[in-house]
Order: sequence, then C-alpha cells, then structure tokens
Amino acid sequence: MTQAPRRAIFGWVLFDWACQPVATLVTTFIYAPYFASAVANSPAEGQALWGFAAAAAGIVIALTSPFVGAVADATGTRKPWIAAFGILLIIGSLGLWFGKPGDQSTIMIVLVSFAVLTVGMEYATVFNNAMMPSLVPPNKIGWLSGLGWATGYLGGLFSLVIALLFLSTNPKTGLTLIGTPPIFGLDAAAREGDRFIGPLTAIWFVVFVLPLFLLTPDNSRAMKLGPAIKQGIATTFATLREARKHKNIGTFLLANMVYADGLVALFAFGGIYAAGTFGWGAIQLGVFGILLTITGTLGALAGGKLDDKFGARPVIIGSLVILFISCIAILSLDRDRIFFFFPVAAADPHSGLFASVSEKLYVVIGLFIGLAAGPLQAASRALLVRLAPKEQLAQFFGLFALSGKLTSFMGPFLVATVTAITLNQKVGVSVLVLFFIVGGLLLLRVDTATKKS
Repeated sequence: MTQAPRRAIFGWVLFDWACQPVATLVTTFIYAPYFASAVANSPAEGQALWGFAAAAAGIVIALTSPFVGAVADATGTRKPWIAAFGILLIIGSLGLWFGKPGDQSTIMIVLVSFAVLTVGMEYATVFNNAMMPSLVPPNKIGWLSGLGWATGYLGGLFSLVIALLFLSTNPKTGLTLIGTPPIFGLDAAAREGDRFIGPLTAIWFVVFVLPLFLLTPDNSRAMKLGPAIKQGIATTFATLREARKHKNIGTFLLANMVYADGLVALFAFGGIYAAGTFGWGAIQLGVFGILLTITGTLGALAGGKLDDKFGARPVIIGSLVILFISCIAILSLDRDRIFFFFPVAAADPHSGLFASVSEKLYVVIGLFIGLAAGPLQAASRALLVRLAPKEQLAQFFGLFALSGKLTSFMGPFLVATVTAITLNQKVGVSVLVLFFIVGGLLLLRVDTATKKS
C-alpha cells in the first residue's frame, strides 16, 4: 500500500498528544498525588482508593473490550467510536474539578470520574491504534507507532509545564513554580489550581483531537450498528472458541499483560516512593516528570527507528532489561546511602532541588526509565499490528487493551500489600522486578517472523 498524506498522519499522531495529559497530569504527577494527600483521609487511604478506581475501570475494559473491538471491526469505521469514548474522557475529566481538599463527600465523585475517563481514554486508544495499517505500509508501522508515542510524550511535557507554571501550587505558599498565584483567579487555598487539572485535560483533548476527525480518513462503513452488534457477539465467542489457533498472539498478549502491569505500577509508585524516601513535593515531582518525559520522547522516536530496523522484540527486550536494572538501582538508594552500602551526606533543606547525591541518582535513573518506557510501549503496539490479521485488528487491539488492563490492579496491589506487611517501601517496590523478568521470558517465546498464530 502507499503511505497516507502527511496531513492524515499528522491528525492521527496528534491523538496521542491529545490523550497524554490523562497519564501525565491526572494519573502520575499532579492530580493523583493531590487526591491522596489532600482529598482523602490519609495518603495511604488515598492511594488505596485510587488503585481501586483504576482496578474497577480495568475490570470494565477487560469484560467488554474484545466485544467492542469485534463490533468495530464489523462496522469498519473507527472515528464514531473514538468520538463516543472521547465524550466519556471529557465527562470524567470535568468531574475531577469537584475533588475539594478535606471534603470527604467529594471522594466518590472523583473516583467515579477517574474510572469513567480511564475507560474513555483506553477505548478511544483502541480504535485510534486500529487505524494504523490504513496510514502506512507494514515496513513503517514501527516508525508511525514511535512517532505517535513521542508526540504523546511531548504533549505530556507541554501540559505538565503549563500546569507547573500556572496552575499547581505549593500547599505551604499557595504559589506556582514561578512564584505566582494560579491563573484565572483560582483560589490556591481551595487547591483550585490542582483541581483545574481535570478541566484542562478535557479542554486539551477536545482541541487536539479535532485534526484526527478533520484530516485523517476513516474506513468506509461495512455494516450498520445493529447487525454489527450481532456479528460482534458471534465473533467474540468464535474468537474465544478458536483461541488455540492464536497461541502466538496469545503468548504476546500475556507477556504484554505482565510487563505492562510492571510499567504501570513503576510509574504509579515512582512519585510516591520519591516523596516517601526524599520528601519530594509537587514541584520536585513536576520537574522530575518533565525530565522523564523528555527522555521518553527521545526513547519513543529512537525505538520506532530501531523497531523498523531490528524488529519489535529486540526493542522490547532491551527496554525490559533497562527497566529491570533501573528497579534494582532505585532500591539501592536511600536518603543517606547509595548502591546499598555507600554512605552519603543528606540534603541541606536550603540547597534547592535534588540537592543530595541520592536524589541526583534517582533523577538519572528516572531518565533511563523514561528512555525505556517509550520504546517499550511503541514497539508493543507495532508488534501487535504485525502479528494480528488485518481484518480483525480492532478486535485484537481490544484484546491488547484487555491484556494491558485485565490484571492492571496486580502491580499496585502487590506493591501495596507487601509494603503494608513489611512497612517498608523498598521491599514493596521490589516486587516489580519480577514483572519485567517474567514478561521478558514470555516474550522470548513469541514467533515474530510470521502472522500465522
């Protein structure tokens, strides 16, 4: 096939940019820490409640994604599905505004909103991914996937910079990173700058998803919705019955499930671990997030090139090795010790950001995590495109989303459980090492040379 026009690829790529604030601002660096520290009764309770909401969204996706993907394959079109689930993302994001500090009555509103926006984003992503084969020839799938992830990381970077400079405040001073109150007259005492992350995410998505609908062509409609639903049900059950014929893809999806859980948990607990170990606040975490996002962008771009040259599996394995080593390195750090045994001076509280040797090393390790995360995610998406039958691509991307969410609670759950039992953050985070080892071993069993599965 010939490559789609640049404007079509541009519109498709911007989808990742449009969605990334969900991961960067809501889940990782700004809103989730705000919820745990200010809305919930305690950080531990907030972490648990946030994890349960993520697990609930994961269960919904797990139970319905293969069916929804099969219906989408039957209809042929992708954009109506992206629009429908995009509306859920918008509604859920707007609902985060209502999470007031110290107001327990708003906790359920926040958790339901977070679950709704997560379901919306994940499903919209399924159908955006399924558009890839219609845009570029097979030998450029890795390049397109890497470009999308890199663009998404850049979107996360820009949104995080905006949030730190103009919205998110230091709870003690009520000022942003540049020493000013939050914009639009938002009340710092009521943490309205942090709460506005929700509406900002919704507005960001609406603005930057428009090029996809205006510039990127969709498949022609193959079937009306009613018959498509009937066929989708039949196709889903047929796929489950014929699972033995798809052992190769099944092994890959299992591997993805394991290492994706580890990556999700690593990002989810990375900030919490830094806050507990080094006492980092929102400003330190935000700057750390900016640095990590930069390396993630570079990694995704490089990973796409390496994918097309060497194949997706070597890129994924290399990324998992880096993540494994990074986890061990993180566990070796403490306030006054590095590499398990070597004592260092603790940070002077007046020495600025990342003052101690331990903190500097943590930042460096974080940069390597970002460098590996981008290629891991981009190459995984590209590998599925190469393995799955084209006529069932949305369905298999539904299974891809399923594999990424089916046990997405396991990483956070195991970390939380082990931490609670041992009362030691370090021991809790150490379980993530197993996710990268097991995921890598399963991936080695995947035959990437053929689509016959």
